[in-house]
Amino acid sequence: MTLLGAAEIRELAALLDLKPSKSLGQNFVIDANVCRKIVRVADVKSDDVALEIGPGLGSLTLALLEEASSVVAIEIDQRLATQLPITAANHSDRAEKLTVINSDALVIRTLDVAPTVLVANLPYNVSVPVFLHLLEFFPTLRTGVVMVQAEVADRLAAKPNSKEYGIPSVKAAWWADVSGAGSVSRSIFWPAPNVDSKLVGFTRHAPLGDEVLRKKVFSIIDLAFAQRRKMLRSTLSSLYGSSAAAEAHLASVGIDGTLRGEALTIEDFCKIAK
Repeated sequence: MTLLGAAEIRELAALLDLKPSKSLGQNFVIDANVCRKIVRVADVKSDDVALEIGPGLGSLTLALLEEASSVVAIEIDQRLATQLPITAANHSDRAEKLTVINSDALVIRTLDVAPTVLVANLPYNVSVPVFLHLLEFFPTLRTGVVMVQAEVADRLAAKPNSKEYGIPSVKAAWWADVSGAGSVSRSIFWPAPNVDSKLVGFTRHAPLGDEVLRKKVFSIIDLAFAQRRKMLRSTLSSLYGSSAAAEAHLASVGIDGTLRGEALTIEDFCKIAK
């Protein structure tokens, strides 16, 4: 197994006449050591089915093939999706363990195999929607590590009563325990982005409720953070008919109506919804 370095990445891009697309959030990892580190942090096991989103030219894919039982890579760019199996065959004796799907990850709801670990350098422009989508539709994902824009990482891993805590933080917490897993340098990317990146890890926990409850909880979360500086009794007034009614309902489940959404845990939102 040989992983890709900066020279190989640029050679592949030239071969494909590829100019990294800002609209697709394409920033390719050119540091093989970082790819192996991400796989190590994700604790990928030999019996894992790894799911990768946006594999690009294959830097992280090759590192995953070293450790996982198999790898499913979802790539929206047809040129990259077509090239990836060729690159894998040229660099790995485990290329047959790779399945490449040319599609938008946001429309994928089922796979022929059950992925167990998510490892991905998520495109900056859709990182939160993709992350939440995968947690929702692939309950077999027990753990994982994703690389995202630093600001997004801070929001996903944020805890109540912090300025970063918001809709992504609470919704992700419905499915998993999420935490920061380290920083990465801008220099590991080509082209180098003008923002910093961080790793975010997650471990799935027991379900907090069924799909009916989840939808209720998420609608309340959306309302609570729509005007995040307002008190809950105000932001939820449309749901209960008035601020007074909202305050009475909140009091009935032991929540102070003068609090703001950023003070509540996912369990608190579940109490309100129930």
